[in-house]
Order: sequence, then structure tokens, then C-alpha cells
Amino acid sequence: MTDVAPASEPTPATVTQMLEAAAAATPHAPFLRTAHGEVTYADARRRSAGMATALLDMGVGQGTTVALMMVNSIDQVLLWFAIARIGAVHAPLNSALTGSLLSHALTVSGAEVIVIDDELLAGAAPAIRAQPGLRHVVLRGAGAEAAEAAEAAELGVVGFETLLRPLPEAAAVDVDEHSVATLLFTSGTTGASKACALSHRYLARQGQLHARQFGLRSGDVLYTPFPLFHIDAATLTTVAALSVGATAALGRRFSASGFWDEVRAFGATVFNFMGATLTILWKQPPTGADRTHSVRLAWGVPMPAWQEGWESRFGFPLYQVYGLTDGGVPVYDSPADGTPTGSCGRVLEEYEVRIVDSAGTGLPSGRVGEVEIRGREPGLVMNGYYAMPGATAEVFRGGWLRTGDLGRFDDDGYFFYEGRSSDSIRRRGENISAFEVEEIAVGHPDVVEVAAVGVPSELTEEDVKIFVVIRAGSDLTPAELHSYFRRIAPGFMVPRYIEFIEALPRTPTEKVEKFKLRSSGNGSRTWDADRTPGRA
Repeated sequence: MTDVAPASEPTPATVTQMLEAAAAATPHAPFLRTAHGEVTYADARRRSAGMATALLDMGVGQGTTVALMMVNSIDQVLLWFAIARIGAVHAPLNSALTGSLLSHALTVSGAEVIVIDDELLAGAAPAIRAQPGLRHVVLRGAGAEAAEAAEAAELGVVGFETLLRPLPEAAAVDVDEHSVATLLFTSGTTGASKACALSHRYLARQGQLHARQFGLRSGDVLYTPFPLFHIDAATLTTVAALSVGATAALGRRFSASGFWDEVRAFGATVFNFMGATLTILWKQPPTGADRTHSVRLAWGVPMPAWQEGWESRFGFPLYQVYGLTDGGVPVYDSPADGTPTGSCGRVLEEYEVRIVDSAGTGLPSGRVGEVEIRGREPGLVMNGYYAMPGATAEVFRGGWLRTGDLGRFDDDGYFFYEGRSSDSIRRRGENISAFEVEEIAVGHPDVVEVAAVGVPSELTEEDVKIFVVIRAGSDLTPAELHSYFRRIAPGFMVPRYIEFIEALPRTPTEKVEKFKLRSSGNGSRTWDADRTPGRA
């Protein structure tokens, strides 16, 4: 297939309009690809329009929330587009949710219908049964265990085949592009998650801007191993591919052992990284196949110190962005730009980003403060937190979205991310960036990943504790890692407590659940520098 450069400014303002245009322009081009097959643009349009009719027959209409609790699949994307086509609200849920967390998500979203994969039903059934607003439970798959779980939970389920019946195609509803299309929940790493209410225009524009910034083309295959309830897979992979007629390749989950095999099998030309995934891949032993792939670029956060080493080993560049579900992606490290080391890039012309102090007063370049965002055009940030007017009022200040992130600009307008304002540690009068502590730790060759948290100190304020995953086969000890810190880090950043663990607790989008680490306490596996023989 010959690559076609994207138009300078795509016009469709909803994903429904985008799919209609792509199906008309390149009907036989592959749109979605998974390990189980692929679907063309024309087939995606036809099948999602038929699903839309089935939803209408179930009583789903404009404004009805349909929750999806599914692993990545072609069916999930088609159902998403069917929901959008009739003006209903699409609410993809974290597939790991159970109990009170799932009840919270269903209550906040106001879901009247839930579509769930059979493998997830057993854990979700109690919360689903207790949710009074649910009118329909649609079960995808026909596993015997799922049927037993549904019967035991007294759930009246209908099969997914109900949505796959041959039906006339539902006409696309004329929706207000600024109305709510999708609810994407915050990760809940620090507490109860909130539902970001994202407009039809938000979804379309995030994909279009992403494609423009990275020069995506119709011949590209955009691969992500992350779930569709996250912005990376939803707007920055699926909608970005849609915006230029490219292919979105969806993996089931990130796997260090299977990542490169899947990249090669899908023919991926672009992929995204998140959290520790790049570090995990980098610390795998080099092989003769490291350059046997079709990847031309990868993007994500955070950018590692060994960026040049990665690019030399694997043969393609890495790019960083700055964004969040609430505010979209306003900052890009452009392939055409000489972005300085450590910077996420420059602010897009469609956005404004400013750095402020605690009172909301703007700070000059070089000063670190809270990052605030607003769009220069409508729909580039969320509408608000769904069904949470108090939280929405708190996060917006004079039209600016308060991110809770810390950042700074240099004199040339390059943006530098400095961590979360809530992710700082107060020790002996010093405010310590957990991000900086973690960066020091992963500089050790035997450290794969690390999380730094503040824990209560008998001297008031906090002490620094790090949870560390070490390289397989390493004989590194906590005492040796502590000595490493003492050699290269300021004294106030050297952790008092070090605990080696097999894996950090993470959300399915690879964000570390630090609230779990903070609440775990110090046990027999915790090494304490102040209790080590021979130390004061």
C-alpha cells in the first residue's frame, strides 16, 4: 500500500464522521488488527452500524450510558463506535475492577447496560447484581464457568450474539460535537477514580493532532499493548489511526517476553510506551533480532536517560509527550525539533500551558510550579468529571484546568515535567521529588523498576522509602543499593527504608498504585538504614 500524507487539517468532528469518511475513501484498507484477525474500514462501519441497531432495540438511546468491561478486541472497538453512532455514552471500565471499586464506577457512570467478557464475570457479578440502575447485562463469550457464575449471581444475561444479528444499519445520529461521548476513568492511583467526561470533538481532535505531530500515514500500523479504557489505546492509537486511514493493532496486555514477537507479527511501525515498560524491554539481554522489525518511531513517557543507547541498539528514535486524560496532550517532542534532553517538547499551537504558584499566579521560565492547561479551541480538554460537580469546580480555575502536575519552561519555551505535586516527600524541611529519587535508583544496572514514597517518621514529617524490583539473577543487597545512593545523591534524598519486591502493584495501564505501597507498612522484608549495625 502506498503511504498517503494526512490532510493539513482534518474536518470530521466526531469518530462517527471519521469512520464514514475513511470507509468511503479506503473501504478495503485494514483498520483494526488483533492476534485473532483484522477488519477493514468498510466492514468496521457496516458491523458497528448493525450493532447500533441492536442497541436501539435494547432501548439504548442518546445519553444512555453503556459500560464495557472487556479485554482489547475488535468487538470492543466496534461496540464503542456503535455507541457513538447513536449518541449514547461509552464507558470503558478497568477490567480488573471488582467489589466496591466496580460499584463506584457503575454508580458514577450511571450505566444502564454493561457488556462484559465471560472471563471477567465471576469477579464482577456481585457488584453488577447490586447495581439497581442496570437494565441489561450482555455477556461476551460462552464459557461454562461464566454461565455458572451468571446463574449463581442470579444475573439475567443476554449473549453478545444479540448485538451481532444481521440487522439494518442504524442511521448516524446528529450529535452535538461538544456533548459527552466517552467516560474515561482516572487511574485511581491515589484514591477513588473519577470519570473524565470527554466530548465527541475531544476524541476526534486528540487523534488528529497526534497523527499530525508524528507524521502518521495510511501505511502505518500503530501498536499498543495497553487497554482501551486508557487514552493511549483509545484516542492516540485507534482514533489516530482512523484519522489518516492507518491500522490500529491492539495487543492483549504488555508482556516483556512477547512484546517484540507481537510487534513483528502485527507489522507495527509505531508503538507507545508507558511507565516501566521501556525500562523492562531495555534491560532484556541484547539479541541478534533487536533490529528485526518495522518500527520507525515510538512515543511515550517518561523518557529514559539511556535514550541514545536505545536508539542505537534498536534503530529507531523515541519521542516524549506530556498529557493527561483530563486535558489531552498539549506538549509534543517533535521529530523535526531539537528538543533538549529532559524536555517533553513544546506546546501545540492549539493549546495554552502555564506554570503557576499555589495562589494561581504565573511563574517565569525556570521556576517550577503547577501546570495548568486550556485549549485555544473548544473541546481540547474534558468537559468535567461526570456526575461530580464539586470535583469539577475544584479542578478548573478561571477556565484553566489544574493538573496537579509540576513543571517548568526554559527560556526557549521547552516544557519540562517535574513530577506530581502530590508525589513529593517532605523530609527534614526538604521537599523531595519522588520522581527524582526513582530516577537515581533506576540508574543502578541491577534495578529494573522502583517506586519512592514518603512514610511516617518518628521525627514528624516523612522518611523516604523505596520499593525495588531487581534484575533476575542479581545478588544486589539493600545495603549495597543504599551505598550507591550515598555516593551519588544528596543526603536528604538517600532512602532510609529499602524493600525488594517481585513486582510493583500497578493498574492495567501500568501506573504504580502508590497508595498501596504507602499503606503496606514496614515489615520483616524492609531494610532500615537506621537499624543497620555499625550505623548511627
